Amino acid sequence: MSLDGQYDPDNIFAKILRGELPCVKVYEDAHVLAFMDIFPQAPGHVLVVPREAARNALEMTDGALQAAILRVKRIANAVKSALRPDGIILTQFNGAPAGQTVFHVHFHIIPRQDGVALGAHGGGQADMAVLEDQARRIAAEITMP
Repeated sequence: MSLDGQYDPDNIFAKILRGELPCVKVYEDAHVLAFMDIFPQAPGHVLVVPREAARNALEMTDGALQAAILRVKRIANAVKSALRPDGIILTQFNGAPAGQTVFHVHFHIIPRQDGVALGAHGGGQADMAVLEDQARRIAAEITMP
């Protein structure tokens, strides 16, 4: 799927935003919903999904993008405090050729440990109890103004 196209209001993230599908919530407010990736590339992989209906960051309004990236930064700092990774990947894909697989804009926060390989995107499903524990620990460290 290219950068051009129609937004599909029935994509999986839109359904999660509407409460039609469950998630392991980390944080939510009027701008974003952050939750654990159930197919994590590393332990503690969080997705930050803006509430604005846009296929990718290039289609977002400036205000929604600004609000989202500020929350990505704060949630990434909470991941850093809660999980103590050696590094953190912040990524966002625009279009299928760039690696985007769900066509609702979203940001990945992926904690990294030195010497530990990054898992495959969409690899094995994580244990829900583990995700819930990680979400609780990360949420406890989030500070928003």
